[in-house]
Amino acid sequence: MSDEHDVARRRLELWRRLYATMVRIRAFEERLADLVDAGEVRGPCHLSIGQEAIAAGVCTAIDTDDTIWGGHRSHGHYIAKGGDPRAMMAEIFGKATGCSRGRGGSMHIFAPQVGLLGTVPLVAATIPIAVGAALASKLRGDGRVAVAFFGDGATEEGHFHESVNLAGVYRLPVLFVCENNFYSSHMALLERRVSDNIALTGSAHGIPGVVVDGNDVVEVHRVADAAAERARRGDGPTLLECRTYRWRGHVGTSWDMDVGVRRKDELAEWLPKDPIARLRRELIECGVAESDLDREDETTHDLIAEAVVFSRTSSLPDPAELGDHVFTTATGK
Repeated sequence: MSDEHDVARRRLELWRRLYATMVRIRAFEERLADLVDAGEVRGPCHLSIGQEAIAAGVCTAIDTDDTIWGGHRSHGHYIAKGGDPRAMMAEIFGKATGCSRGRGGSMHIFAPQVGLLGTVPLVAATIPIAVGAALASKLRGDGRVAVAFFGDGATEEGHFHESVNLAGVYRLPVLFVCENNFYSSHMALLERRVSDNIALTGSAHGIPGVVVDGNDVVEVHRVADAAAERARRGDGPTLLECRTYRWRGHVGTSWDMDVGVRRKDELAEWLPKDPIARLRRELIECGVAESDLDREDETTHDLIAEAVVFSRTSSLPDPAELGDHVFTTATGK
């Protein structure tokens, strides 16, 4: 009986951690949306509201020393990997206290202290870099796993197929995590593909391809944990197709209901599948007091409010640093 209680206790602890992570991502991005609408934050921001379960489930299944790589919609990946919301918000404000010292903004995130080694807006561009990190880990024998996060549109790029093939050939410790929200910008999946068959790409390249309910954070965590352990054993990569839906537009804060009749209908269908509300119900059914979850939510919103104050009061980068980290052929630096 004690073993059963211990298993139940650890499961509940995991679920509460997953819940807290998703709430932190959601609160951060909803506040960011307000700042964009108010004109205080400028520049393109791609929000992952509605997709939080994938970042939370995968990043909670890997270690701090493991590396992750993302694209243009990666605030949630940084936060889920343990990043400081203050540093992320300051980065978007373009301040020197940002995680990339104000150089990257919303889409170019670099935070080696939590294992996020790069996000870029070029579709599929970080997938081969994640494979390179996995190859380095295998050569070093350090047991680390690399994770590439990308959208469904990236699966139509040559970078993706070449990377999956190479990782399969050398049995590299890498997870390919496709956040399939069914749209590449505003083009629906089946307007770009003959079949809804992304997971089968894994089989085509000789690695497992798994379809996951991307709004079920517990299931995402379970599958990612198994894939990470498989990679550490030396059994090679796994492709996870996590099926989800972004509530907001491709870029910006709108609810994106003006891009065709089809998407208007789909949004109404997906809103009730909110991954946060889903886990909250399950936690309450397991005996967690709703008031406890409310307090967690309030604490999170206070943290995000603090992040905004921190960002507003932080200094801009020193203009004298403009040439730092820039390579020029004239000096060879």
